Amino acid sequence: MNGKRENTAMQTLDIEYMELAPDRVVMTMPVGPKTHQPAGILHGGASVLLAETAASIASFINIDSKKYAAVGLEINANHIKSKSGGIVTAVATPLHKGRKTMVWDVKITDELNKLICVSRCTVAIIDNPDAKR
Repeated sequence: MNGKRENTAMQTLDIEYMELAPDRVVMTMPVGPKTHQPAGILHGGASVLLAETAASIASFINIDSKKYAAVGLEINANHIKSKSGGIVTAVATPLHKGRKTMVWDVKITDELNKLICVSRCTVAIIDNPDAKR
């Protein structure tokens, strides 16, 4: 999976894999100037990007990637607490794993396990456009 980070938002925002399992994906992201909004705190869009990345990766490891691709279909997020520095951790767990869609609960916390953001992401499972037909 590490090769898939190159030249992506994951690389730009220094998002790292911590745990990859079919029912749990854990990723971290540093909070700093790259992820700040003008007020100097974590931008909600950066939290959403982290949440969708965790849900998409979680879906990807649950499918046959030679035949299918996992793409974001819908996401919502509630920003609970602000953060100006340090690290945030996203934990994605499944609410539904179907053949055509997957729904993931993503909780983003700080180093003290305080909730920063909660998100739900629906991922569509589509035919892999790169698959040989």
